[in-house]
This record gives sequence, C-alpha cells and structure tokens, in this order.
Amino acid sequence: MINAAVLVLNQNYEPMNVCTVRRAFVLLDRGKAELLENGRGYMHSASLSFPIPSVIRLIYLIRKPRPQPRLSRRDVFVRDNYTCQYCGRQTKDLTLDHVVPRRTAGPHTWENVVAACRECNHRKAGHTPQEAHMRLRREPKAPAPSIYPIFYRYLPAQEEWRKFIAGWERDELLA
Repeated sequence: MINAAVLVLNQNYEPMNVCTVRRAFVLLDRGKAELLENGRGYMHSASLSFPIPSVIRLIYLIRKPRPQPRLSRRDVFVRDNYTCQYCGRQTKDLTLDHVVPRRTAGPHTWENVVAACRECNHRKAGHTPQEAHMRLRREPKAPAPSIYPIFYRYLPAQEEWRKFIAGWERDELLA
C-alpha cells in the first residue's frame, strides 16, 4: 500500500505528476501539500491513524514546462485523422510526406510533415506542393501539448482521479 500511486496536483489544480503514498506522506508532513482525496482508508500506528492519500495538492505553484509531443508516424496520422492531406481520402494505408522535400533542406518537423496516401505521395514525388500543382487541405502544425501520457496507465484503477484530470486530457481519457 505504501507504493500505491497518488495524483499530485499543482496549486492551480493542474495535474503535475504521480508519486507513491510514501512520498505523499512526506509532502503532507512537511506542509508542502494538502490532502484532497482519501480513497484508500487509513494507515494506523500505535497511537495515531493517518488517511492514505489518493490525491494531493501542492501548496506552492510550481512552474513546469508542458511536455512537447513526439513526432512519430502514428501521431502524425492521428493529428491528420487518417486522412490524406492532398486528396482528402480517409484510409489506414498512409505514408508520411514532407511538404518541403528533405532533399531541398526541408526539416523533419510537425509543420513540414503530413499524412498522404500512396498515390498522392508518388504524384508529388520530391517536389513542393506548388511545383506538383497540388494543394494541402490544411496547414500542418504541432498538436497541443498533452499530459495524457503521464496518467493514462493509472486511470482504470484510479476512478477518483477523473474529476481532477477532466479538462486537461485528450478525449480518449474519459471514453
């Protein structure tokens, strides 16, 4: 029970991290956090009993940069909704296409990579969309940062966390 997961919220109730019950006890004892949810009962000593925390909130605001999303094939396909960005056909048989080709110093970034069906990718070949007389359906951009990867593996077992994570997560969290 001492190694169970505890949700740590920032002072503004933004989910920050997951720690163990042992670490949560230390933060509570030192006055650095307050208990918000006790979903596990009590831990007893010889003369005292302590609530086992499930969710704690830090007393002071911690400024932490949001995690930047990784650029991967799957994430590009999800961002583009498994749709070719040139012809608009929705399919699972997609390739990655660099809008400005790599051979002309096009970077491998969110703003330069799109999902394309095989036919459109072959038709565009190593040209820019203007040179190939093709038009992008929408401009590629990086997806918004998400805290989803930190918490998704804990959610099935941690029902009391949902009200604190709602609004900060992807739609898949509450589905």
